[in-house]
Amino acid sequence: MRMKHLIAAALTALTLSGCSLVYRIDIPQGNYVEQKQVDKLRQGMTREQVEFVLGSPMMRDSFDPDTWYYLYEFQPGRGDKERKELTVKFLGDRLSTASGDFPLPAAFTTPL
Repeated sequence: MRMKHLIAAALTALTLSGCSLVYRIDIPQGNYVEQKQVDKLRQGMTREQVEFVLGSPMMRDSFDPDTWYYLYEFQPGRGDKERKELTVKFLGDRLSTASGDFPLPAAFTTPL
């Protein structure tokens, strides 16, 4: 009788321990931007050139059409969430500034 209780307890423990092994998917959202893409940016680039280098922006400000937002969020199945932002501003039709989580290249202010 005692052996049945030990086997039942072992099976219960084994079954419950399997719950922690559930697979959780990685969830990427937004625009994946790398430093090598940001290094290609230069003041004075046209909107088309910036879009060619970085891709389409995640958001275009409806109240300020001269501001583009590149947002990226990555939630791994296990672990901490990663978030990166890049804001690009235009003066007229030309790139004027860029700011966010990426350092700008030293040649950013060098004309094309």
